Amino acid sequence: MPEIELPIARVSRLVSIEVIDSTQNVARELALQGTPDSTLVLAYEQTGGRGQYERTWDAKRGGIYFTLILHPEKSVRHTGPLSIRAAKAVCETLQKMFGFKTKIKHPNDVLVWEEKTQKWKKICGILIESSTEAEHTQWLLVGIGINVNNALAPSLKETATSVKKVLGREIDPEWILQEVLESFFAQYAQWQLSNQI
Repeated sequence: MPEIELPIARVSRLVSIEVIDSTQNVARELALQGTPDSTLVLAYEQTGGRGQYERTWDAKRGGIYFTLILHPEKSVRHTGPLSIRAAKAVCETLQKMFGFKTKIKHPNDVLVWEEKTQKWKKICGILIESSTEAEHTQWLLVGIGINVNNALAPSLKETATSVKKVLGREIDPEWILQEVLESFFAQYAQWQLSNQI
């Protein structure tokens, strides 16, 4: 992925790191320090990527790994609806850009149909965390990892895939990042206006 400079779709601050354990960890520290709404923490490789229930996320160089720090204008009692909206944003992007057949594995995975193996395989994981005080949401962390050009661990061969594997060629991750962010922020705006909490 080439060096990325602002403007990135609706991002107020960009923190770009070559290699990190987890963008979620860095984002939490920044959120606690009061970083502005729509801060994006982006890594080229994660050594300790994680998903729901502390499951590990294989995150070698070539994929897209980021966490958005958000300050929503409403309280959040659970993050399920927003996780689904983030997954929808990824699905919409992959469908629009590449014509992929996609579906959401509730609540936080995106699967694509791999013609070669005739299987649905995971291409994206989502992890959302929040901090609340009384009825006020202090911050939300929206972590998204997408397999683009990165090599996958042999143990994941039967269950995971990447954009490169499905298309048969490499794609610029920055291009996908921009489109995913545009789609996500549209979903986020709808969520803020909805009755979902």
